[in-house]
Amino acid sequence: MKTWLITGCSSGLGKQLAEAVAARGDQVVATGRSTAALRPLRDRYPKTVRSLTLDVTQHGAAAEAVALAERDFGGLDVLVNNAGHGFFGAVEEAEPSEYRPIFETNVFGLIETTRKALPALRRRKGSCVVNISSGAGIAGSAGFGLYNATKFAVEGLSEALAAELQPLGMKVIIVEPGPFRTEFLGRSLKSAAHEIDAYRDILGRLRRYRETNNGQQPGDPAKAVAVLLLAVDAEQPPLHLPLGPVAFSIAERKMRAFHADMETWREIAIATDFETRD
Repeated sequence: MKTWLITGCSSGLGKQLAEAVAARGDQVVATGRSTAALRPLRDRYPKTVRSLTLDVTQHGAAAEAVALAERDFGGLDVLVNNAGHGFFGAVEEAEPSEYRPIFETNVFGLIETTRKALPALRRRKGSCVVNISSGAGIAGSAGFGLYNATKFAVEGLSEALAAELQPLGMKVIIVEPGPFRTEFLGRSLKSAAHEIDAYRDILGRLRRYRETNNGQQPGDPAKAVAVLLLAVDAEQPPLHLPLGPVAFSIAERKMRAFHADMETWREIAIATDFETRD
């Protein structure tokens, strides 16, 4: 039996994960900005589920959730940083009042939640930090630059964290989902209020995609959760876990393009050291 702390459980992937964790007999502290949606889960599993209101952008707020896991369940084995939301708009279109809150949730909230949870996690052998990134954390794309920036930050932080925790017997998994049928294209995705005509043709197709594909995404969240559980339980889990064929395609295109740039510019770009004299 593992004890989990999961953020962003009010809906989407976080809610499905909390339900799957509870259904298999694990203990879970399920958190979100509003816990009303979690009451049925808590009522079904009163001995193994706790729910708590948690806004990860509030400094120190995660400490209460960690304390609840330790007090009621005796410790903490798995932290899942799932809370987050998206943003659509050209970089030039976005105002600080629109993009700074995304960094507060997706980056700084994740950092603070992790920092508060690590002392408890270090007390459990084989504990695990799961950071929910995105295919947008693998490669940037027009219209999602600011969201890309938050998820690239999660990727870099997670890779460094893995290097710090591996000697302590702890694991880090970066989950990189493609399009799954959650609320991401709906209420979880904000858009720049100001649209600039110069980007209309560049971003028009993507704006229409959001309007017409919400609720039509090909990915099944239940299957994504099943893969995530396998990874957490694995003796040697992957550091990077793209989920779904779209995420794998993004990663493969990125690696091919990266490799092509390196090979094209290798001879010129590596000739940058001071010349040694015999």
